[in-house]
Amino acid sequence: MSMLLVLGECRIIGTEPDGDTIHFVPTNPLAFDKLKDAPVEVKNGTARLRLEGIDSLETHYDRTGPRIRQPAEFGDRAAQELLTFLGFSDVQRSGQKVVSANPPQTPAWVLTQGGDPFKRCVALLGTGVPPGADGTEMQVDVPLLQTTVNHHLLKTGLVYPGFYDKLFRNLREELAAVTRQAREAGLGLWPLDATTIPGGAPITGMPSLTEVVILPKLFRRLVDHFNLVEQSLTCFPAYLAGKEDHVEVLSTRTKQLSLAPLVQIINDTAVRMTAQPEDTVFAES
Repeated sequence: MSMLLVLGECRIIGTEPDGDTIHFVPTNPLAFDKLKDAPVEVKNGTARLRLEGIDSLETHYDRTGPRIRQPAEFGDRAAQELLTFLGFSDVQRSGQKVVSANPPQTPAWVLTQGGDPFKRCVALLGTGVPPGADGTEMQVDVPLLQTTVNHHLLKTGLVYPGFYDKLFRNLREELAAVTRQAREAGLGLWPLDATTIPGGAPITGMPSLTEVVILPKLFRRLVDHFNLVEQSLTCFPAYLAGKEDHVEVLSTRTKQLSLAPLVQIINDTAVRMTAQPEDTVFAES
């Protein structure tokens, strides 16, 4: 259960970091070349990180239409908590873009198995004394995971879990456990989470998506459906069936070819998922 350790620094000025993505400049520009099976793009010396195992509320989603965000409070809090953890302070933004921060960059390290389909580095992200030498393969256990911002953000309840099949089982189980602890303690976003509530999250069109706290993956699928298909929930299950979000429900050991079997539409005005976020694992497409 090893990952590649890469040392470097996080730089945020001129970028739009949110609660689960940030820019990283490796000390060795060729550090990610070892990841040939899942390449990471390094452009102008910088790699984009997608934080492993977590999914933050969207602050600027615009893949299929105009920019839209989820409720501001928790998306912004997660982004701020990430930057504070990394040692940034006095962060000033224009819109979502950082225009100044103290310091302008901070030392950091990542543990990774490679990139996602967008060639972002899927990573555990830490700061302080690195756990080994730059460019070495590290055995990643739960105590090491607990030092990362990924673990911290789930523990504080400011992000959802977002599990993909490359994440080692022991690490996933630890992240699932702290997710449940945060939910039971009513931390962060969990008191307002409407993803699995019996009556469903009230969704009556695009504007309503900015008002409810739901799993970001479900939010993204709803936004895309409204942009590409229609401003109602009538055909949403059919849209999901065509997306091929291969997903496994861990508690029942069932595998589905899309999210459609896990989503219920209630009276054409509400949506809910039938599995908790930490009980699902997606295939990295």
